[in-house]
Amino acid sequence: MRVQPLQDILFSGQSIVTGQPRAGLWLQSVSLCCTVLLLCVPSIGAVKSTQKRTTHKTVSPSSSAHSKNHLHYSKWNPMFPGSHDLLVEQNAELDRQQLPRMNNEYQLIQSEISNDLVPVNESDELKIAENLTDSHRYCRPWTRDFLQDISHAFYEVFHSPLQVNSLVRTADQQRALQRHNHFAAPAEGDTASTHLAGVTVDLSRRGLSNTQYQWIRAYLQPLQLKGMVNPIEERQPVLHVVVFEKYSDKYVAPKSNSEASEATEAETAGFVGSQP
Repeated sequence: MRVQPLQDILFSGQSIVTGQPRAGLWLQSVSLCCTVLLLCVPSIGAVKSTQKRTTHKTVSPSSSAHSKNHLHYSKWNPMFPGSHDLLVEQNAELDRQQLPRMNNEYQLIQSEISNDLVPVNESDELKIAENLTDSHRYCRPWTRDFLQDISHAFYEVFHSPLQVNSLVRTADQQRALQRHNHFAAPAEGDTASTHLAGVTVDLSRRGLSNTQYQWIRAYLQPLQLKGMVNPIEERQPVLHVVVFEKYSDKYVAPKSNSEASEATEAETAGFVGSQP
């Protein structure tokens, strides 16, 4: 049998394997490619459609956080708002009472030794934040009276303690606080932090139920109207309460008829001393 040369096959238009014309093979190949493309088109469209839907629903973390913050601040409606003018008024009142500010640790210790500042101790009714050092667990006597009164009344109702986060501070401490807390008041000037005078306490709001917090608000409101305290609800989780020396007047015992006719030396001078 005669074997046909390779070049004759290539130029004859026949297949090497089947001997069919090459034009038929070419048409079959084109048909196969078109079929494959048609099968792939729906899946490609599905992928693109899925990508579009996914892209449309994607929300960046920063946008989500911004929305949550906006919602939080839009609901902020304090009963005792703070302001620049209020800080000026508080400092003016402390100046009238001639209360010195604690500039440094040495001055703080001297005030504690002289009992101008008195210690605040923990109890079942009142807790103190662990990060508050022993030398800073002090305040003015009338501020301690206020703390004992409100914590006792709160415990009687809810059988749980209040927590103190901050008491007296020094100017050095306040400057350090300002470096990482933009809510902190300055250490000097007419809006200086009242913590420096030892009259102020920060009560923690963490863990309080709405009922408990509304009770605290109701407790403070009449005292504010009488000029005994000046609370400020901060955006931080604390309730900032300035207690004026006038609060100590509520501890003065009523006088008998015989004593009422005689003016005391303190009354003649126009003030009543605070209780230790």
